Amino acid sequence: MAASTERETDMGSVNAGVSARRAVSSAPPLALRILAECPVSKARACDLTLPHCTVNTPVFMPVGTQGTMKGITSDQLEDLGCQICLGNTYHLGMRPGPEIMEKAKGLHNFMNWKNNLLTDSGGFQMVSLVALSEVTEEGVRFQSPYDGKEILLSPEQSIAIQNSLGSDIMMQLDDVVSSTITGPRVEEAMKRSIRWLDRCIAANKNPDRQNLFAIIQGGLNAELRKACLEEMTKREVPGFAIGGLSGGEAKDDFWKMVTLSTDYLPRAKPRYLMGVGYAVELVVCVALGCDMFDCVFPTRTARFGSALVPWGSLQLKKKQFAKDFQPIDPDCHCPTCKRHSRAYIHALFKCDTAAMHHVTIHNIAYQLSLMRAVRASILEARFPEFVRTFMRRMYPSRETYPNWAVEALATVNITLD
Repeated sequence: MAASTERETDMGSVNAGVSARRAVSSAPPLALRILAECPVSKARACDLTLPHCTVNTPVFMPVGTQGTMKGITSDQLEDLGCQICLGNTYHLGMRPGPEIMEKAKGLHNFMNWKNNLLTDSGGFQMVSLVALSEVTEEGVRFQSPYDGKEILLSPEQSIAIQNSLGSDIMMQLDDVVSSTITGPRVEEAMKRSIRWLDRCIAANKNPDRQNLFAIIQGGLNAELRKACLEEMTKREVPGFAIGGLSGGEAKDDFWKMVTLSTDYLPRAKPRYLMGVGYAVELVVCVALGCDMFDCVFPTRTARFGSALVPWGSLQLKKKQFAKDFQPIDPDCHCPTCKRHSRAYIHALFKCDTAAMHHVTIHNIAYQLSLMRAVRASILEARFPEFVRTFMRRMYPSRETYPNWAVEALATVNITLD
């Protein structure tokens, strides 16, 4: 069928007349093979080949801030079928630090992880640790939350740390502002992010082994987003991220910036929507054309006793589960659901941190399974119906669907029952 015609794109090709500011390497270690595109929406299924393995997209990437997922081992994560996860450049750069990483021959060896790694740039800490940071053209000056020392994170230093980590995908250092901020600071941050991208490209010592992604900024201003997209897509980088969203802005503003970005991003390169992890957001943003996602949500909410299920979530600390001997989700095949009941996990939350471990495994399994189901529906040319079935199961009635999701899906020709 036409939707599943295989199209292979060589990510290393360099167009004639490229800007002199583009990277000198003509063969980044990444290839994107588009397997199917939904004939109705902008959803697509791809194989993203990276140095350690091929990633099937759309993909959700669990976040391991300091070289581990909290409450789960690397072996367990691999057993769940995870092909790529995240590490945090800021925190890993603070401790154990680049020297230890180089002695370990990279983060893969340090954490005993055989699959791919993506490292963020450290830029998000401009927002999350704003009280400790100051931004100048040189970089971001931090006060370390560990020992109080002042540290400068420049584009060059961010890339140097990521080179020592050896991640398969590195993120540029960008000037990050809260998504709720308006005014001249948003334009300043967008333009600085473009300048910093050029510095990051120049600083990358391993373009033959590590892929550097640009990050589109511009806040909630459509014209600034377009200006950033126009400039950054002139650079010959292996992939692009949509940044500066999912930070408390209205969902109506969120989805409009997402779909605007995917309209202008190159079809032949991966599109990574940063910081998105709620199930509904994942499904809708796949429809809007995104390939990759990450978020701490599934692991963080597990530590509070919240188990993700196709109809929402179960708050397992509540008394109603004390005598409930069903698995979290009877249709789930994760190790937790195979072995333990809701009642058992409820009891554990009163006395043992193993409860968090069991729910973390389930929640990651849920996210990965959801994305595999999304991918299968695209490959089989039934994605719009998958979306309708997903929404019917997630919400008790059509009247309770989030308006933003209904409107966003309608713009890509998916109408809900």
